[in-house]
This record gives sequence, C-alpha cells and structure tokens, in this order.
Amino acid sequence: MIDFCAGSDDAAVATAGALAGAEVVRAMYGRRLDRIDKGAGDFATAADVEAEEAILALIRAARPDDAVLGEEGGRRGARDAARQWLVDPLCGTLNYAVGNMLVAVNVALRDGAAAVADPFSGEVFFTDGEAAWVRRDGSEDAPLTPTPATRLVDVNLDPPFPGAPGFRAVDLLAHPRFAERFRPRVVSTTLALAWVAAGRRAAYVTDGGDLSGNVHFAAGIAVCRAAGCVVTGIDGTPIGRGARGLVAAADDETHGLLMSMVRRPN
Repeated sequence: MIDFCAGSDDAAVATAGALAGAEVVRAMYGRRLDRIDKGAGDFATAADVEAEEAILALIRAARPDDAVLGEEGGRRGARDAARQWLVDPLCGTLNYAVGNMLVAVNVALRDGAAAVADPFSGEVFFTDGEAAWVRRDGSEDAPLTPTPATRLVDVNLDPPFPGAPGFRAVDLLAHPRFAERFRPRVVSTTLALAWVAAGRRAAYVTDGGDLSGNVHFAAGIAVCRAAGCVVTGIDGTPIGRGARGLVAAADDETHGLLMSMVRRPN
C-alpha cells in the first residue's frame, strides 16, 4: 500500500489507484476466471472485482472522506460527500476474458484529476485537471500531445445503439469522405481515448447518453480535455451539458470533419 500524506495531490491518488488496479489485472491475466453475469450480455470477472477493491482501498487510505462510484461495487461512502471518484477497474472485460490485452483501468475524480492505466504496456496517462502526461514504467513524465497524423479513428461498435436511426456508427464508417480521410479501428476499450490524447489516434467516436459522469468514460474524457483535444457529444453539445455520445478529436479540423459526417451521414 502506498503511504499517502495529507498533502498528496489528487493526480497522484488517481495515478496510484489506476496502477494498483492495473497490477491486479496484469497478475490475473491468463487465468481461468468465472464470469459474473450482469445481464444484457454484459459480465464481470474476478479480475474486475479484485482490481476495483485494490483501487478502493487506495482511495480510502488517501481520501477517506470521499465517495466512490465503482463499475462493480456501485456507490460507496457518504451520499453527501462533496467529492466522488469514478472507477472502472477493467474496461474491455470481454477482450481480457478471451486473452486480448487491449484493456484499461480508469480512475477519475469527478471534475478533477484522472488517470488511465494500460496494464500491459506499463503506461499510465494522467491529468491534474489542467495538463496531461504519460508515464512509462516509472520513467520521467512526458506531456501528451494530440495530433491527427495517424488518421486512425476508433469507433465504438458495441451495442446498444441509442442514437439509431439518427446516428449509427456503421453509417459513419460507410461515408465516402471517411474513407478518403481516415482509417477505422475498433479496440473496444476506452484506452482509445488516451491514445487520442497521446497522438496515436486522430479521434474516437461513440454513441450513448451523457458520458461525463460515466465510470467508463470520465477518466479518458478528462485526459483528452487536459491534453487539448476537442471533446463534444455526437451532436456537438459540450460534454456535461446534456450531450449525447462522444466525439474526441486531436484538433478542430478533425473534429469538424467528423461532425459533418455525423450530422449528414449519407
């Protein structure tokens, strides 16, 4: 357990929490894990649960008065707590369960610091709410610099599709101008959001409701924003103000191009 002092900053807590969860995920990889059915085709594994417990223990030690909303354990802590942490201990559970290493561990303080850890690369992408960095296996922190140079756009194709028929990701992929400017990718984890911030993806697009307080997306959104990405809903509405879904782009031009296709998919 990391020994936090009272003056430890929230970015350090978020980063340590994400790394604690990542250590569990990495250690349990490859084991035969029972699936915990959550309905509608969704499930968790023992790795999800144990990673969340490791993160929760760290937050409790560092910020005992804060509440936590976890993907597996729900809300814990005082309901009137002024601060709340959002925890997704294993984003990409299906990937993980079939032996695919494309997963992320997400820890975010609502409207504050956040971290996204990649358990298998040794990287953690994090923000203090103002700037964003990546740390690789304990090396010196490097600032995140988004760029559209790769032309790769990650599109979430997992159901449900609440925006249909007005917005369907398959329509975006079939748009002639999409094929002219971009190349699609599907990794099925919000690690892709951190990759937008790091310049490894030009953009990320997903359907959905208001994702600002969603345990899956909060950390990635925070990292993207702090890195200087353009982040809105698929309708162009600012995240957190009734936006639906998410478009996170490396720059204004990429965002504008994608929005023109989203609004007029044919």
